[in-house]
Amino acid sequence: MSASLSRRALGGAAAGAAAAAALGATAAPAQAAAPEEREFRAARPRRHSRRPNILFILGDDLGWADLSSYGSPHIRTPHLDRLARQGVRFTDAYSGSATCSPTRFSLYTGRYPGRTEGGLAEPIADRSVGLEPTHPTLASLLRDSGYATALIGKWHCGYLPDYSPTRSGWDEFFGNFGGALEYYSKLGLGGEYDLYEGDAEYKDLRYYTRILTERASEYVGRDHDRPWLLNLNFTTPHWPWVADGDKETSDEITRRIKAGDGRALWHQDGGSVEKYTQLVEDLDRSIGKVLDALRRSGQEQDTLVVFASDNGGERFSYNWPLAGNKGSLQEGGIRVPSVLRWPARIDGGQVSHVPLFSPDWTATLLELAGARPDPAHPLDGTSLARYLLRGDEVPERDLFWRVRGERALRRGDWKYYRGKSGRDQLFHLGQDVREQADLAAVEPALTASLRTAWERIDAGLLRY
Repeated sequence: MSASLSRRALGGAAAGAAAAAALGATAAPAQAAAPEEREFRAARPRRHSRRPNILFILGDDLGWADLSSYGSPHIRTPHLDRLARQGVRFTDAYSGSATCSPTRFSLYTGRYPGRTEGGLAEPIADRSVGLEPTHPTLASLLRDSGYATALIGKWHCGYLPDYSPTRSGWDEFFGNFGGALEYYSKLGLGGEYDLYEGDAEYKDLRYYTRILTERASEYVGRDHDRPWLLNLNFTTPHWPWVADGDKETSDEITRRIKAGDGRALWHQDGGSVEKYTQLVEDLDRSIGKVLDALRRSGQEQDTLVVFASDNGGERFSYNWPLAGNKGSLQEGGIRVPSVLRWPARIDGGQVSHVPLFSPDWTATLLELAGARPDPAHPLDGTSLARYLLRGDEVPERDLFWRVRGERALRRGDWKYYRGKSGRDQLFHLGQDVREQADLAAVEPALTASLRTAWERIDAGLLRY
């Protein structure tokens, strides 16, 4: 095999293989939507002087194929499917890491998680580290260029008193600091109450997804006097497996947390495919309500919306045909559903096979908003702005990951991977998106080249 396949050709091959395998003999909703999609082309020239509002929505532990537009045969997500039809659906998009907080570090800073001490935690589980307030972020850079900024939902980049969104560039914060919480009682992994407005506790014992939806709808519906950034970070469908109305399950988990059961929130004795489906479909409805509020506000045309997941799916997720899940650097742990919509500039009904990962979104949004990165903290992401607006080729680059003793690097259609076994593996994602045919022995020179590239990047990062 040749390592010199073009990015466009190899991306299309990967997407075709993924779609065919995911659909199989099942007529999933994605099959019906496919004829409406066309290969991405650059935005048509349009008169547009206003900088876009930015609504960046994260799901939590949502798998690559958990949306019907990505091939799920049993989960129905009409609102996110509509968002995809109105914009661009990305088939080869990745999170910056395989777990929660490192991906958030990579999105907020535009850099590899290993650039910062807080990003080394996989994920953050105590109060000793976090996102340093002195480090520039997407929010601080946009705020300095004239944007209003807000974060609603899960922060998971450090705890008070030292770390907070309001210390890292967001004008407003409403949400939880930790990695998980019980949806009604708001108790976190350490048994602490974890719902805040700014840096003060906020008491509300209603279902968490409802509260976040209300808050986000209010924010986007305001009469803003300047462009704005809203990071809307749902905890859905992260465990515990408590859907809206499941008060009996909520009360039992809350009782166990208060009794000192440190594993109660993991809910390893509960959940089901059916319950997980309820959570994902509720996430979809909630996002639909926020998007409806945006439309009613009259700002829809000038608002750039991105939807993604913070990492791959967990135990009840539908990841087929990908191997692995959350915590792994196999495709199922890091490839995530990702959609972009910007009606004022980009036509809908498109699909893109360009590989990208979380830090690329940071670089892209900064450029589209007319904000400049801090030269003292250079970005690891690559801006896709010229690709989206002019059709320029995305520059050749390597996508890099390092998680819990695993390593991975994607270059074009080739993926170098070393898991817990310590053995170097090589996969051609265009022909083998499931990562079953190890070609390391067939392509030893390429394997060595990608390993060297990975080690060169790793050498510039902080040590664990």
